Amino acid sequence: MIARIWHGSIRIGNFEAYTAFLRRVAIPDYKKTEGFIKLVFLRRTEGNFGCFTLITFWENLDVIREFAGENINNAKYYPEDNDYLLKFEKNVVHFDVFADE
Repeated sequence: MIARIWHGSIRIGNFEAYTAFLRRVAIPDYKKTEGFIKLVFLRRTEGNFGCFTLITFWENLDVIREFAGENINNAKYYPEDNDYLLKFEKNVVHFDVFADE
């Protein structure tokens, strides 16, 4: 199993709206991909900012390639992200999962 990790930050005024967008658009998009296992979306506030971390779990790198494109290290964004995100992290990080208890 492979874990894929992404980070994003937004203005605090968009915290709930971005959370709703992720639930409505992003999460269903991940779930419809064959070979997707599960995800964990984390969020917190830090002063005037909202911080998000997404950890997705996939069967293998080929499945991630089907979801994210040929360069699996590139982050995947949705057009609506332009309305929320303060910067666009170019790359995600992948880890082999050796324990999941």
